[in-house]
Amino acid sequence: MQLSTKGRYAVMAMADLAKQTDEKAVSLADIASRQEISLSYLEQLFARLRRGGLVKSVRGPGGGYRLARPAHETSVADIVLAVNEPLRATRCAGQGSPKGCMLGGERCLTHNLWEQMGHQIHSYLAGVSLDDVASGRLSTATARAA
Repeated sequence: MQLSTKGRYAVMAMADLAKQTDEKAVSLADIASRQEISLSYLEQLFARLRRGGLVKSVRGPGGGYRLARPAHETSVADIVLAVNEPLRATRCAGQGSPKGCMLGGERCLTHNLWEQMGHQIHSYLAGVSLDDVASGRLSTATARAA
């Protein structure tokens, strides 16, 4: 399973936002510059993150975005799901769908394997907070142990 740029960039941008410790709003242009992400792409992602309740927009001079809740209360899974990035590894149409990926509608031989892997990935990302990412608490050794 590969996470698309949508999910990866959303997490990168949110971690950048979380690192800004003062209470003022952060402009998307600043995030785009620091993370080397297209500004127009960030605007699309932040519209989804705002609708998902993860960020608040601030209008006017000095406007930009703030986290809607503390970074330790936001999981990486929350972010990925907010930008409509599926956390599944099967090629079937939907989670829990009785219809499988085979032409006749049955599930392939490896369906359960990939479905369980998708659950493991979701569980892992749900257990990692935005604060963990922004503060660098996820070392290579920690990632290998998980």
